[in-house]
Amino acid sequence: MASPPRPRLLRVVGLPGLTAIAVNGVIGSGIFVLPATVAGLLGPASPVAYLVAALVAALVVACFAEAGSLFDRTGGPYLYARKAFGPFVAFQVGWAFFLSRLAAAAAIGNAFAAYLGYLWPAAAGGAGRALAITALLAALAAVNVVGVRYGGWTVNVLTVAKLVPLLLFVSVGLVYADPNRYVLLALPDSSRLRQASLLLIFAFGGFENASVPGDESKDPKRHLPVALLAAIGLTAVLYVLVQIVALGTLPGLASDPTPLASAARSFLGPAGALAIALGAVVSTAGSSSALALVGPRILYALAEGGQLPAALARVHERHRTPHVAVVVFTLLAWAAALLGDFARLAAVSAVARLVFSAATCLAVPVLRRKMPAAERRFRVPGGLLVPAAAAGLSLWLLTGLERSQAATGVAALVAGFFLYLALGRVRYNRPT
Repeated sequence: MASPPRPRLLRVVGLPGLTAIAVNGVIGSGIFVLPATVAGLLGPASPVAYLVAALVAALVVACFAEAGSLFDRTGGPYLYARKAFGPFVAFQVGWAFFLSRLAAAAAIGNAFAAYLGYLWPAAAGGAGRALAITALLAALAAVNVVGVRYGGWTVNVLTVAKLVPLLLFVSVGLVYADPNRYVLLALPDSSRLRQASLLLIFAFGGFENASVPGDESKDPKRHLPVALLAAIGLTAVLYVLVQIVALGTLPGLASDPTPLASAARSFLGPAGALAIALGAVVSTAGSSSALALVGPRILYALAEGGQLPAALARVHERHRTPHVAVVVFTLLAWAAALLGDFARLAAVSAVARLVFSAATCLAVPVLRRKMPAAERRFRVPGGLLVPAAAAGLSLWLLTGLERSQAATGVAALVAGFFLYLALGRVRYNRPT
């Protein structure tokens, strides 16, 4: 007697949903926390770092757009690397992608608790911090087990909710910003510029989230390029304006733990500070919702490819979600959030992101050669120029790592190599 067919994921995410996932992934905790750090490194010239990071991000996004237009399966960078370079490189890329999502989820959980602490002081540390992080991750896990529709709706609602306070901050703050406190065209010290730009890769990253749920997207080959390019254009403009307002309205920006809330207080009063603090809580929750949706899908893709235990590729018969992967990802993110701090987690996420981003850029010319007849909804202009420049700039940013950051990032990536060797002794079969 033949066994019943295995339940499959549902294709329910359209263009608005993919765009929301991309925007939600980019506009998260980073823009509420990093303006102070970048100002500490570069002072009045800090908007330049945003422009450099935006340039790198735009080139990388173009490569993701072309690669994504070729596939309609779950996996994103892992899928592109597997087709271009084979299973070994694909596993390393998938591991780097998983690390970046895991570290980002943990870092954003800490940022959520920090900004919640602005409203409820007990959440800033101790048991209150642990409770806030646990409640956030548990709620999002429950939503994403129940169904991708609910996870997608949550992302959409929180994306709109997070944009409102930022647009208010920029539109009003530009009127009060002192132009003598910032410089747009100065060339900062190259070493500090690399350090600042590397940190901002964390703030600009997250667009790649939209590339992962291919099995649950209605038309990923057509919709993904549009979603990615729209997301990076919107966020690049918004980020530069946010930094300009923060510099122009908050003299002590570099040392402020909640820079946007403090800046808003200076020109909108306590009500403005409260609005930004609420916006930060919503924004970090929104980014966490995107990670809770996407992170488990990379575990699902690795399991589908036979490179992780088949249980991670199980799909819930009723809800049609990778429920085992959701639970595993949530537990790991919870542990990392409680044990790590924002700066170190952000560094791990940035290093891992640059690795899989460079791999995707390098995969583009290989995929052109291996899939010459495939229909492409988007093609990066300039032949090899853009993929080579994107990969080169990504690797250049890695030279800006501090020794401790490099050690943490490299150790995490090397762990993937040994994990591959260990798992390579076992052949995992897809669940039936």
